[in-house]
Amino acid sequence: MVVLMATPGGGSGRRSIGAGGPTMNLGRNLALVTLTFQNSLLILIMHYSRVMPTEGDHRYFPSTAVFLTELLKLAVCLVITLRETAATLAPDTPPKVIFEQVYNAVFAGDGWKLAVPAVFYTMQNLLQYVAIGNLDAVQFQVLYQFKILTTAIFSVYLLRRSLGIKRWLALFLLTLGVCIVSVPPSSSSQVHLHDISDHVFPRSLSSRLGSLRAEFEDVVVPPPRLSRRNEAIDVSIDDDIDATAAAAAAAAHLLDQPMNYSLGVSCILIAAAISGLTSVYFEKILKESAGTVSIWVRNTQMAFYSLIAAFLGGVLWQDGEEIAIHGFFEGYNWIVWVAVLLQAFGGIVASLVIRDTDNIVKTFATSISIVISFLISVYLFDDFSFGLTFLVGTSLVLLATYLYGMQDRRAGLRGRAIPPPIKIANFEKPAIEKVFTPGSMGRTPDPLARWGSGLAVVSSSRPSSPMLPRQGSRRDLKRDD
Repeated sequence: MVVLMATPGGGSGRRSIGAGGPTMNLGRNLALVTLTFQNSLLILIMHYSRVMPTEGDHRYFPSTAVFLTELLKLAVCLVITLRETAATLAPDTPPKVIFEQVYNAVFAGDGWKLAVPAVFYTMQNLLQYVAIGNLDAVQFQVLYQFKILTTAIFSVYLLRRSLGIKRWLALFLLTLGVCIVSVPPSSSSQVHLHDISDHVFPRSLSSRLGSLRAEFEDVVVPPPRLSRRNEAIDVSIDDDIDATAAAAAAAAHLLDQPMNYSLGVSCILIAAAISGLTSVYFEKILKESAGTVSIWVRNTQMAFYSLIAAFLGGVLWQDGEEIAIHGFFEGYNWIVWVAVLLQAFGGIVASLVIRDTDNIVKTFATSISIVISFLISVYLFDDFSFGLTFLVGTSLVLLATYLYGMQDRRAGLRGRAIPPPIKIANFEKPAIEKVFTPGSMGRTPDPLARWGSGLAVVSSSRPSSPMLPRQGSRRDLKRDD
């Protein structure tokens, strides 16, 4: 028997080839487009939430935002997992059995493997909030693109994936293009290397308030002179002025806190390295368990362990004392809630993109979203100039995206035109050979049928009498002698 084996497609994103290809391609492209625009909105809203005027006396805590993000992801993934499990059971299955099935699927098997990437993923999110609070948005976006290289390196070493010269060239062009796009043209000032550690990137709000405060500092306002009969009113007015001055001083101190450039760079580089490791490890677990464990079960496991890590490491250990004083939802408004919702939604969409393609495709979608973010910034804000650098960087990003996806598109077209090649793996003797067995040829013919029906009727299965003559007894021979 010849054992036939289809040659594998080679890439991890070849699931769309074959039956059901158009549907899978449509879902993958929709997830990529959704992830691209989600990243664009998240970059703008997340940065604005860290520099906008505060609602109270303190800005919102990043650990609480990460905790709420993981809580929302866990709720959404758990509901979808319950629906998937209920669809595989009988319609009259009681809810207790459905919950038991989901519990066994989430906490049994190899679900514990996601505890380690969940801790790293939570650390990555916390470092992102710290970095974006100590860096300008442009610097944050440029430095965070180093996750492209870390993702590619970990994909080669952990997934044993060969990228090829074209894809390495695409990664290099992508990194270069994103860096060029992220740096706006500047014709007035330059940053020198000797004093870069002392450089403070101004926030838009604090710089505007600082300019207004500098204008009003030159204006001397004489104190009001009141009569003695209004001493009680004087005391109340003085108290109100002191309270207002204290609140204004606290707000000014909050807004004028300098950005720690060294801390921001360290946090964003560590976050980029953790992002590459975590995403590739999560992809490895998804691809190894493909077909046996649902993607929503994996997302539920990831969100559950991330929720524990965010609560213990962020809410209790990092900001526990401040949260006990100011409250959990201190500084929250609708901008912060939109940022939390976008981050939770993006985590779910990113896992779907990783399942259908790979991490580098997800990274390219994120990089294209940066270009879209700058286009939105040009439309909404007047402080960004559209110049030659933007055109050059955008061209490099689009060229890199084309180079990376060109090989997969050609393979997909070949796979839809003809079936995958068949390779003869080995020859081996079959376990059962086709030989004559009773009952395989019908009834056995009667051997006496050719002699006529008469012989067939009188024939018997008993043996016939011997034809040799019988010899006499020895006793008779002796008697004759």
